[in-house]
Amino acid sequence: MIPTDLIRHATQTLIDHVDELTALDQAIGDGDHGLNMRRGALAIQAKLGELAGLSLNEALRTMGLTCMSTIGGSSGPVFGTLLVPLAKELPDPPTAPALALALDAGIKALTRLGRAEVGQKTLLDVLDPVRVVLGGDSGGGGNTGDGLLARVRQCGFDSAQATAQMDAIKGRASFLGERALGHVDPGSRSMALIIAAVCDSLQNTPPSAQSPHSPHSPHSPQSPPASNPAATPPA
Repeated sequence: MIPTDLIRHATQTLIDHVDELTALDQAIGDGDHGLNMRRGALAIQAKLGELAGLSLNEALRTMGLTCMSTIGGSSGPVFGTLLVPLAKELPDPPTAPALALALDAGIKALTRLGRAEVGQKTLLDVLDPVRVVLGGDSGGGGNTGDGLLARVRQCGFDSAQATAQMDAIKGRASFLGERALGHVDPGSRSMALIIAAVCDSLQNTPPSAQSPHSPHSPHSPQSPPASNPAATPPA
């Protein structure tokens, strides 16, 4: 089963960063990304009781369908299209290499949905580097190592920040041309925040409460509070 504390922390992180995500989208989009992500996060939080009784795969599918039905704009289909393949592909309990393969399936589904590719200033530019980090883990079927969560977490933040230097090829930002340069893609920032929240939750979970194949890294850096943006890794 999926830990509901993990879901609660990931969704609350999006809610806590709504103003930041809104500001990012106001710069290069239509300004509704933060509110849309908050709407989806609240909808998932309302289902925590239901999710607690589901398997990992059932919970991911339920969250994906919830995203599709509640998040406005393009983000609903995007996040839903990502979660549904994860629900289909991930073993329970998951391993880092299995998660990399599941992410690859999700990336391919998103590519088909939006005809987007890595390097076009979308959340694919966070997902693909994270997939590479997970796929490169040498832990095999055992514990994935104390450093993996920290590497995944930092990769997400660094990759989101890197979108600021990319040309926008897809979405409303593409109409801005060079004016979109210097601005972080809002969807990439959202994805980095989710990834960091998941990593932080796993780091704070006692080994006995984790699945046998889940990483545990009590010494890796934790997510800073939203009230201290200067401490948050740049997006």
